[in-house]
Amino acid sequence: MHISAQHRLTCYRRVLVALCFAASAKATTEPRRFSPAQDESISYTSISMKNTRLPRWLGPVSKEIPVVKTKCGLSKSCPDNFFAFKISSGAANVVGPSICFEDHVIISPVKDNVGRGLNIALVNGVTGAVLRQDSFDMYSGDPSLLVKFLREIPADVLVLVASYDDPGTKMNDEIRKLFSNLGSSYAKQLGFRDSWVFLGARDMDNKSPFEQFLKNDPGKNKYDGWPELLELEGCVPRKVI
Repeated sequence: MHISAQHRLTCYRRVLVALCFAASAKATTEPRRFSPAQDESISYTSISMKNTRLPRWLGPVSKEIPVVKTKCGLSKSCPDNFFAFKISSGAANVVGPSICFEDHVIISPVKDNVGRGLNIALVNGVTGAVLRQDSFDMYSGDPSLLVKFLREIPADVLVLVASYDDPGTKMNDEIRKLFSNLGSSYAKQLGFRDSWVFLGARDMDNKSPFEQFLKNDPGKNKYDGWPELLELEGCVPRKVI
């Protein structure tokens, strides 16, 4: 059978067209790849496999969310004429407590100035200046030292308290009454290895809203022999004279 040259050319064109369609179909299912030597632009492949080239200096820009820094790491900033504070009790007898006031860490394990029992900081309620900090051993220490300390607290002074290990064994009626006069609601029931954080002031008209208490309960304790640590944060109004 004789096949003309024209017929052979027509068949060749049909095969070539078929190959071109096959190559085109493959290109739509596979993203194109570029080497640095072939293309100096960045290739981004969308879901539809459509390539868009952007200059390198127009690459993706990451949007950074600004971080608002608050005093003492509070969840929100305090308004004007308010002091920021955060008090954390100790965790069992392992991790000591911490007291922060206006972004100044007064007591913490890092500063190595914590002690077993009650850790107390006194702050001027007008200026925010730290006046004194101390710790009192309430397991085997002398409770009269704490009585003297509490009696000498002047007016217009904020009292910040954090427990560590055992705040209650040496607690007596006089100490409980002195803390109650500072605005505490739980000093009367504070006992062996309880967790307690508190902020108050002398001769308050009402009970302080800044206090947390957790009883030592073997059936509910988070740690072996101790309840969970407590954390108290907030904004206390400045004493304006």
